[in-house]
Amino acid sequence: MHGGPGTPGEAEDGLDAALAAAGYPVHEYDQLGSGDSPRPAGLDGYTVQRQVDDLEAVRQRIGAERIVLIGASWGATLAAEYLAAHPEHVAKVVFTSPGALWAPEYTDEQAGQLWDRLTGEQRRAVAEIGTTPRAVLWSLLDALDPAQARALLPDAEADALFRQLLTASGTAATCTPGAGSGALPLKTPGYYANQLITADLRRRPDPRPVLRTVRVPALVLRGECDYKHWEVTREYRDTLPDARLLYVPGAGHAIAVDRPREYRAAVLAFLTDAPLPRAPYPGAADPAGAAPGRP
Repeated sequence: MHGGPGTPGEAEDGLDAALAAAGYPVHEYDQLGSGDSPRPAGLDGYTVQRQVDDLEAVRQRIGAERIVLIGASWGATLAAEYLAAHPEHVAKVVFTSPGALWAPEYTDEQAGQLWDRLTGEQRRAVAEIGTTPRAVLWSLLDALDPAQARALLPDAEADALFRQLLTASGTAATCTPGAGSGALPLKTPGYYANQLITADLRRRPDPRPVLRTVRVPALVLRGECDYKHWEVTREYRDTLPDARLLYVPGAGHAIAVDRPREYRAAVLAFLTDAPLPRAPYPGAADPAGAAPGRP
């Protein structure tokens, strides 16, 4: 499951091909309102529950009694939500650079944001996006009434601005912000999916009481330069009884971009019950230490 919400195909990491070569049937999809999936006529479909229900519909469509979930960033949060709702249908789960397990537990600042790692040049580029009077009015309206904002700036225009934003800031998800191409969007991202599903996350019931009882093998992947704060990642390992956490030096939030070979090797080893590329991290303290810009 891709991240965002609303940002499918952020980077080609080769994991799908590696899994297929190992004999696994691989299924990927663009979540509602992003990539090649349709933008719904109304905004009421942009909920976490709809995303969980869509994933369950995918499972039923492919005819699998149990599935392996591999989610990155928001996709990892979605995997956790699905696991809490349908644990009997999950064989194993991989949480790559996960977002908050339960969003109300953290403010945006406490959880960590992509903007925390922007270079000065990236900040200037981001500030210049959407500076026309119409775009400024739209951004103000978006905070008050998303439906009216969408009437002013339809999906195609809002998605185009969102793509510019991701292109300008994408390398902040790596260990080297401002260098290379980073996790740039390969498909058209969905702005309204991003905003409204993110807002709905703060209204979700807490999945952690259920997850503490779920005995499904889980692998949590954490990069050294992840902009998400350590506590967000650690909570996955500490909540799920059968979870292990693998720390990846030299990788940012986009582990598959910075360390694609180790990423693929870790996932394949986990799925085949082989030794992981490095020992799981059992500690309570952030293995990266006091990272710059992190409280």
